[in-house]
Formats: sequence, structure tokens, C-alpha cells
Amino acid sequence: MVVCSDFMCMAQTAFAAQRFDQDSAAYAWMVFCTLLSFAAGFLLLGRSRYPRATFVAACIAVLLLPYDPAIELMALAALLARRNDARMSIRAITAGGIVAIVSQVRDATQPPEASLWHMVFVKPNTGSQYGTDLVMLADERTIVITAVVAALLELTIATLAGLHIRSRALATLASAKADAADARAAQLRTTIDSQQLADAIAAEAHDTLAHSLSLLALNAGALQAESKKLAAEANAVDAGRLAEQAERIADKTDEIRKQAAGALDEAHSVIDMLRHPEQAREQLAPSDETSLTRESLETLIGDARAAGMRLDTWIDIQQLGRLSKETGKIAYRALQEGLTNASRHAPNTPVSLELTVNPSQGVHAHVSNPTVTSDVTPPEENSTKTVRTGAGLPGLAERVRQAGGTCRFGFDSRHTFHMDVRLPWVE
Repeated sequence: MVVCSDFMCMAQTAFAAQRFDQDSAAYAWMVFCTLLSFAAGFLLLGRSRYPRATFVAACIAVLLLPYDPAIELMALAALLARRNDARMSIRAITAGGIVAIVSQVRDATQPPEASLWHMVFVKPNTGSQYGTDLVMLADERTIVITAVVAALLELTIATLAGLHIRSRALATLASAKADAADARAAQLRTTIDSQQLADAIAAEAHDTLAHSLSLLALNAGALQAESKKLAAEANAVDAGRLAEQAERIADKTDEIRKQAAGALDEAHSVIDMLRHPEQAREQLAPSDETSLTRESLETLIGDARAAGMRLDTWIDIQQLGRLSKETGKIAYRALQEGLTNASRHAPNTPVSLELTVNPSQGVHAHVSNPTVTSDVTPPEENSTKTVRTGAGLPGLAERVRQAGGTCRFGFDSRHTFHMDVRLPWVE
């Protein structure tokens, strides 16, 4: 486009200069226009970012300088392709047509030796190079009409080219929007399916887990009432030993009732997260109860001992309040998983818990307990594999790894199970 427009501007300027003497100011102006035509075509490089300004500048250049309308017609096509405005398009086509007609008629009305259109209708083998005058094959009116028709044809081609490029771009855009809408619809269908599945899981959990836990709490309360009634009757007959035993039963059933009520609350929390997944992040955020604090640590150890676990602890914590809650939650879940794992797989065995927390060493938690099993093998060094089939420890190991720490667990040669978690200190 640049080369073509430069050539056409240069050619028409060269013909227009033939009617002036080489010593005249008009001829010097034509030389300047010829030199300027080398750079005129580069004006089209701005058609993508500034199509309207490029078109206006091209029209002004063609009107003020003896240039061919090719450059402004190319700018017109670029403007129509990049601006989807009917009123602006009509104005641009009208202005471009006027400029093209003016340029072509201006050339057609020049003397024969200074007109590109006259060269089209000149008789072969005539002219100064053959020692004769130019002989025209058509009259002046025919040449002018031909120039006007050519200008209109050029205008039509430029308009159709611009509109075609615009329609193709709009079709591509519409196709992209349709693809995006299809992808969005597919995503919404997936979301709806996931939500329906979550609702089904929530309903199933509510019908089974919550109902069973409610019955457990109800039966524990009834057992507590019967135990207290038994204690009252025993006191009435002065059976002190029987009364003491009944009181222990009542205390134990009260613990069962509290644990069942807590489990019921946790089940309801899980059900709420399943039914309202958009609020799950807030519910899963670290809190004082689920993060590593002195209070939560005392509660965790106290509950384990109250449940009958023989627990030996070695705790060294410093500046615990500066530890981030996210890291603290992972550390708390690690201790909780270690104690739960010991109570499930090695009941009535002594459990050792070691915890070190400080800015220099980070967080180090170690839980170990002996177990009696005949089909276990010692783990490899740095292994996170275990012979147990539960998913709690592998899931914990993944969370620790994502936090930049390490989690190793398995049996040693004495069939003692160890869980060792190290987390970096995060303020």
C-alpha cells in the first residue's frame, strides 16, 4: 500500500510538472512535491490506530498537492473497516468521492503533455519524442468523463473493500462472543451440576449423620438421667460405693452427650458449607479455636486426657502470638490428626507429644505412640508413605508441603508410629 500510493503520487506529480519551466518557482514546487511523495505513503501506517486522522490528512494532501487519489481511497477503506458508524461512513464516502473526482478531473483538464489521463488516449507513435505533436484519440469531454467514471469506480472498490473487512471482523467478533457464551454456558451447567451434587450430599449427610448423632445425644442424656436416678436410690439405701459408681457413670455419659452435641454442630457446619459453597472460605478461615494458640492447645490436650488417653507432653513455645494464623492452623491440625490417629489405631497406649515453636526454628510437632501389629515395615527415610489406609495423614502431608514444610510419618524398627511435622516461621 505504501509503495503503490507513493508511485501514483510521484507519477501524477511528474506529469503535472511538464507544463512549467525548469527555472520557475512552480517547477521548484513540483520538485518538492515529488520528494514529498516518497514519504506520503507512510501516512497509511497510522490507519490502524488513527484511521479518521489518517483519512483526513490524506484528503488534505491530495487536495493541496498534485497527487493521485489512491492514498486517500486506501485511507477511506481503512476508516470504513475500523469504525462501525453509519453516519460517519456516509460522510467519509462522500468526502472521499469528492476528493477522488477533484483529483482525477484536475489531471484530466491539464494540457496533454502534463496529464496522465491524456497519455491514456494519445495516438501511438506521436509526441515530441517522435518529432510530431500529440494526437488525441478522444475529445476533452470524453477524457474528463472517463476520469470521473474511473474515480467513482475506485471509490466503489475502496468502499466495498472497507465494508468487507469490517463485516469479516464483525463476524469474527461475533463468533468469538458465541464461543465465549458457549463456554460460559458450559461452565454454568457444570456449576449447577456441582451445586446439585453438593445439595444431594448435604441432604444425605443430614438424613444419616445428623440424625444418628441426635439420637446419640438423646440416648446419652437419658442414660445420664437414669444414672442420677440410680445414684439417688443408692444413697437412700446407704450404698455409698454404688452411689460413687453411678456418679462416675453420670459424668461419663455427660461427656458423651457433650461430644455428641459438638459432633452434631460440626456436622451442621459441614452441611452449611455444602449448601453454601460461596461462604465456605469464610467458614474455613483460621480462628482462635482452629489455630495454634495457648488456649486451643490446652483444650486439645485436656480433651485427649479427659477421654482417657495417656499423654506425655513436652512443649516449648515462644512468641506464639506473632505466628500467622494460617501456619498456626496447619500446626493445630497436625497435632489434632496425630492424637486422633493414635486414639483410633493404638488405644490404651501411651502417647508422646512434642511441640517447639519459635522464630528461629519455626514450628516442629512430633507425635509418637507404640502399636502392636505384625504386618508393618519400617518406612524409608524422608518417606511420606504408611501402611495405614487412612486419608488423613496424606492429606495433612500435602497441606504441609504447600505451606513450605515437611511431614514424615511411619513406623520405626520397634513398631512405634511417628508423625513429624516441620513448618517454616511465618509472621
